[in-house]
Amino acid sequence: MLALLLGLLQHEPVAGAEKVPTPFDINAGLIFWTVGIFLLLMVLLWRLAWPAILGSVEDRERRIAKQLADAEAARVEAQKLLEQHKALIAGSRAEAQDIVAKAKGVAQKEREALIAKGHEEQERLLERARREIADERDKAIQALRREAVDLSIAAASRLVETNLDSEANRRLVSDYLATLKSEGN
Repeated sequence: MLALLLGLLQHEPVAGAEKVPTPFDINAGLIFWTVGIFLLLMVLLWRLAWPAILGSVEDRERRIAKQLADAEAARVEAQKLLEQHKALIAGSRAEAQDIVAKAKGVAQKEREALIAKGHEEQERLLERARREIADERDKAIQALRREAVDLSIAAASRLVETNLDSEANRRLVSDYLATLKSEGN
């Protein structure tokens, strides 16, 4: 390429003819200055701009790497939190099941206690009713005895047609009924 440039530089215009410049004409001075300015610009860019560009690119790479590392750390932390959350949910479910089981056990015990208490109350009421029935039966027997004594006295007084002392008659009949009762047992 350098040889081509040198060959073009040696080419001289024909004398006497005025040449009109065209875009395809080669001007050696212009090429020299263009190449020189280009090289100077490259050196300046290499020394001044390139380190700043590389620095900003490296900074950007570091920021991206840091963001990727932070994102990975956040993902790992989120995974840990998810696992902890799952463990907490499983623990809560197990605890809830334990609470429900305990509540069912307590409810069963309470139900059994209430049933037992109801049976005790029923037995107590039944025993009280039996006592009251026995008392009423005894009262009825006593009333029947008095009535029987009165009827016996009335019958005996008609038979004897004498009016005996009613208290003495009652005692006599009561003693007789008591002897009958003791003999019957």
